[in-house]
Amino acid sequence: MELELWQFAVLFAAAFFGGFIDSIAGGGGLISLPALLAVGIPPHVAIATNRFQGSFGSFTAALNFIRKGYVDVAEILRGVVFTFIGGLVGAYVLLLIDAKFLNYLIPILLLALFFYMIFSPNLGEAPAKPKMSKKSFYAIFGLVLGFYDGFFGPGTGSFWTFALVGILGLYMKKAVAHTKVLNFTSNIVSLGVFIIGGQILWLVGAVMAVGQIAGSFAGSSLVMRCDVKFVRKMLLFVVAATILKLLYGLIAN
Repeated sequence: MELELWQFAVLFAAAFFGGFIDSIAGGGGLISLPALLAVGIPPHVAIATNRFQGSFGSFTAALNFIRKGYVDVAEILRGVVFTFIGGLVGAYVLLLIDAKFLNYLIPILLLALFFYMIFSPNLGEAPAKPKMSKKSFYAIFGLVLGFYDGFFGPGTGSFWTFALVGILGLYMKKAVAHTKVLNFTSNIVSLGVFIIGGQILWLVGAVMAVGQIAGSFAGSSLVMRCDVKFVRKMLLFVVAATILKLLYGLIAN
């Protein structure tokens, strides 16, 4: 399909702001995906194109965090491997069964995490004692959240950040940095499935990818400059917006 110049401009702007928000607290798809649908792109093509352009954003944010020393590559490598496996299985299973039942479960889980963070005001401000070993954590959560992202997706970044802070005891900024690396891993897996399926609008995706790269670099740089309380507020805002969007989708359907 062909789009007009102003539509490309709108999509570029949506990708920039989506990448900016996503690199701080996740949830950038809440901006970029509705923009793709608003210009008349069919839902399945919009989802595929959104995953393509979003992968550039998660890669940019992850690379920026790695370059600035916020990611322990040796520590997270195990998580990357298991997330890749989980994402691959999840994307494959998505082709076989309907993911609609998750629409009812995910808002409940996100709401529980939202209130848990509200009533734990100091969570993530400093490193804490881990509640399980790193090897077990990255194996279990890599498989589970990798599978979830490949299979469904909304809220994956929030789940990763909450898990890294609440279970592994990372401080918030490091948790956000590790989240972007792990998110990028499962993004690439599902993107491969969409490429094979031929569902991506390449020109639209390329324009939005440029916006994503710029927004993700700006957002990840802001995380490194701002205090933990700012990141925490952004995370709570994005989780609340994700919950409302999922509930709206249930009511509208």
